[in-house]
Amino acid sequence: MRVNHVNIVVSDMERSLAFYVGLLGMRVTFEADLEGAWIDTVTGLPGVSARCVFCQPPEGGARFELLEYRSPPGAALPENARPNTAGLRHVAFEVDDLAAWHARLREAGVEFVSAPVTVPFGVAGSRKRLCYLRDPDGVLVEIADYVSEARPGEVGGP
Repeated sequence: MRVNHVNIVVSDMERSLAFYVGLLGMRVTFEADLEGAWIDTVTGLPGVSARCVFCQPPEGGARFELLEYRSPPGAALPENARPNTAGLRHVAFEVDDLAAWHARLREAGVEFVSAPVTVPFGVAGSRKRLCYLRDPDGVLVEIADYVSEARPGEVGGP
């Protein structure tokens, strides 16, 4: 089994594409309008009309399905944006230079939860540095880099 894609429902497709494609550097791989009985059945919602855009990191890997519902309208649930709320909480990207990414995104006006921090233990034989930020709809996004520093007794991990 492998991850095929992650779905993120967005409120404004152009704003989200500016973030995921423009700022994060993903590339659009597919775009379609979703309507009809099949999507109504899959979602359990009557009268679905949505714009779907798939994008993918330049190096490949799992795709991201950005989905903007025109109808029926959804509701924003601010409590869902908190890191400790049950359910899918964030998506994580590995980058080559966390400091450079943090500076570039901050300069672009991206909202960060924190500055980069270093995990106090080894992760998969590396030193991991990470920070959380929010996409235009408040979805938590992690960016992290890993510097190889394998030492005896370090813990493997995600």
